[in-house]
Amino acid sequence: MSEPFARSPAPAGQRLLLLRHGEVASHRGDLPVTAAGLATATEAGRQLGTSSTGRVLVLSAHTLRARQTAQAIADGARGAGAVVDGPAECFALRNPDLYLAGVRVDLVSTAAAFAEQVPGRSEAAVAASEFFGGFLAAADRIGWWLRHPDPPGDDARCVQQRITAFARSLADLGADAPAVTVAVTHSPVIRACALPVLGDPGEPAWVAGLQLHVTPDRAVRVSWLRAPATV
Repeated sequence: MSEPFARSPAPAGQRLLLLRHGEVASHRGDLPVTAAGLATATEAGRQLGTSSTGRVLVLSAHTLRARQTAQAIADGARGAGAVVDGPAECFALRNPDLYLAGVRVDLVSTAAAFAEQVPGRSEAAVAASEFFGGFLAAADRIGWWLRHPDPPGDDARCVQQRITAFARSLADLGADAPAVTVAVTHSPVIRACALPVLGDPGEPAWVAGLQLHVTPDRAVRVSWLRAPATV
């Protein structure tokens, strides 16, 4: 089987790897990546640095878990001899914009963690919300959002369009483009992008996700990436 970050066979265009952040102990808040998660991300970076034939650009969402994963990937790639730019935060890679009582909230796993983000909002009020109560009760919380007909903010199509526009903008780099751009994000973003072309297989593995190839005419092709080897 080929390496998960082996060279793309595509003859031209921009290569974008849309990866989930590394392992966290829970989603009760923006927790740091575990030691095992950082090791997996560093190994992914090493594989990427070994296989890359040019400069690597590493971007991340703003969360701690995304930034720590991006830093580990960049460190691993540099350790393998690659020229790496970043990591840098990228606004496009954020989780869906969802609103509770007029406040944008990050997707978390408990009513308490939602209530902490909204001044004066109680856990009971969060649980009573049609969307957020259903989200917390769902066995597959991200799947609940992905298939909800009217979420309070971004739906899956909105997120998919945002990432597609971001990917297409990489064509603006022209001759200055890196060999590969690594974009560390979250599972809702990856699943939303996969849904219309690959279907939804559920939660991606840590530090795994999608490869987006942007052709010179700005068409975007999407395929799954195999998860990095366990270290």
